Amino acid sequence: MLGAEHMRKLALFDEWNSLAVYVSMDNTVVIEDIKKMCCVLPVGAHTADESPPDSLPASSQGKGPSATCPAWKPLLLIVPLRLGINQINPVYIEAFKECFKMPQSLGALGGKPNNAYYFIGFLGDELIFLDPHTTQTFVDTEESGIVDDETFHCLQSPQRMSILNLDPSVALGFFCKEEKDFDNWCSLVQKEILKENLRMFELVQKHPSHWPPFVPPAKPEVTTTGAEFIDSTEHLEDFDLEEDFEILSV
Repeated sequence: MLGAEHMRKLALFDEWNSLAVYVSMDNTVVIEDIKKMCCVLPVGAHTADESPPDSLPASSQGKGPSATCPAWKPLLLIVPLRLGINQINPVYIEAFKECFKMPQSLGALGGKPNNAYYFIGFLGDELIFLDPHTTQTFVDTEESGIVDDETFHCLQSPQRMSILNLDPSVALGFFCKEEKDFDNWCSLVQKEILKENLRMFELVQKHPSHWPPFVPPAKPEVTTTGAEFIDSTEHLEDFDLEEDFEILSV
């Protein structure tokens, strides 16, 4: 999902929230990679020439941060899926609905051709969704320090659609504020999702050996070319604006 990748990259610039965004690859969620990305080591625990620990405990068993992970960056977990070819395969429906029941669930992104929706739950075999595509007033967060959250809410009432009408390309969203939330999510996935013969996605402990090495994302350097500083009104004469055209016979 293109939007998920944009969110992952933009989160690197949001130092206030300190949010870790993980977008799964090949329908696979890797516990080791998430632990490595979300684990915040004490200052001085490793130098710039040393990499973080290669392995972190799979589970803290609900006892709080482990010895090697004293602090945890809140995790936004996005799992892009393809649940069929031209339409959703009915074998995935029950597992798909189980994801909405998880306390870590943020819902799902998907919809129909030319219609993208935000799904927040289900009722029987119908999905409950919001259509967030409403033009709203720009919010200036620096004007007074007070933000009117009205523009962060969908103005339209929730709607329903049959789950069989859902386009097979969807993205599940989960939020794990603490490490124990992620450990609990892993347990629920093992119990409710991976029990199926035809699984929606996989949850593995170790980074697959045939994948490229996992490197926790870092804030990229932002550079400019200098072209944006050119005053077009002053330097327009420096450019040859005349163009020669030749008409070719066909």
